[in-house]
Amino acid sequence: MALISYTSKELDLLARLMRAEALNEGNLGMLMVGNVAINRVICNCIDFKNIRSITDMVYQSPGGFSSINSSLFNSSPTTNEKRLAKRVIDGETFYPSTDALWFYAPGKDNPCRSTWYNQANSGRYKSHCFYKPNPNTCPRLY
Repeated sequence: MALISYTSKELDLLARLMRAEALNEGNLGMLMVGNVAINRVICNCIDFKNIRSITDMVYQSPGGFSSINSSLFNSSPTTNEKRLAKRVIDGETFYPSTDALWFYAPGKDNPCRSTWYNQANSGRYKSHCFYKPNPNTCPRLY
């Protein structure tokens, strides 16, 4: 059962975002980016209080994703990418992105910062560092 309401257009939108943000991280990396995306729709806290849909989340400004300006984002998603997007919409989570609202890539040989936007580092997968809010700040994620 889906965690959020969505349209087929939004499924494609999420799949395109996951690819644009993490294609080089493989399927698991794309799933983790998808977790962050869905968490932003669910959480209703911090910078994401007015995010009610995948479309709102993808195009949030300020605070959205820079990859929406890339050619990877602007091309149609593959069947596999849509399947991955559906998995996170249906509630599959992957550590360390389980409760994360942010991620960034500091570079291959650079360590993750201990905090990002005043939120704790929850871990790293390949080049992405993930950050989750305090449970008291965003209880809907926990």
